[in-house]
Amino acid sequence: MKRIIQIGFFFLFVSILPQVHGQVVNETAKRKISVGIGMFTDVMIKFPSGVKPRTINQGVNVFGTYNVPFGKSNFGFSIGLGLTAHNIYGNFLVNRTSDSTKLVKIPDSVSYKRSKMTLAYLEIPIEFRFKSKSKISVGIGFKGGFLVGSSTKYVGNGNVDISSGFMPTPNYKEKTKVKFWGIKDLESFTYGPTLRIGYKWFNVNAFYMLSSIFKKSSGPEIVPLSIGFTLMPF
Repeated sequence: MKRIIQIGFFFLFVSILPQVHGQVVNETAKRKISVGIGMFTDVMIKFPSGVKPRTINQGVNVFGTYNVPFGKSNFGFSIGLGLTAHNIYGNFLVNRTSDSTKLVKIPDSVSYKRSKMTLAYLEIPIEFRFKSKSKISVGIGFKGGFLVGSSTKYVGNGNVDISSGFMPTPNYKEKTKVKFWGIKDLESFTYGPTLRIGYKWFNVNAFYMLSSIFKKSSGPEIVPLSIGFTLMPF
């Protein structure tokens, strides 16, 4: 998560630097390249019963696109490359059995501060864009992603037993902070439509994941709707 934010600020810095130092980026270059960094929250459209996600599940994404204007019109097409990290918080632990992965509710007797899973995707976004002379823009598109990393983290009381599949012992008062890499039974690919509405640098956007995060045959069905904002310096 921190690394993705650092990459995002790097993109943002690189895009602003020429303007700060007076090294003018010509209008042709601005029309052909877009760089953005955004934050969002995942609203769960589908989630397993018996456990609850947190209301705010903050995530972050960075991207760059190459834009192809349609002649001298206000319309255009773009394709690019991005990196997105989803953080899904809740009252659950990711539990791996011999043949499947489940989300198991944390016992009420266990006091904890945070429990989450993090998923990182390398993505290819495509978008049809419209930008008016008043600098209002609208983008309708689609993006596909490839899973490049996953982890689960727990901070709270409990003696976490790795052999039992990451489950804290009830009534155990010692503070614990554990993180495991490589969640099993995740779908390798994700995809879905995108929508963006903006004015100048600031954009609000949404992404609906048509694919489930986990494999339907061996994992819980989780489908998020990502809603947030994006800053696009040019």
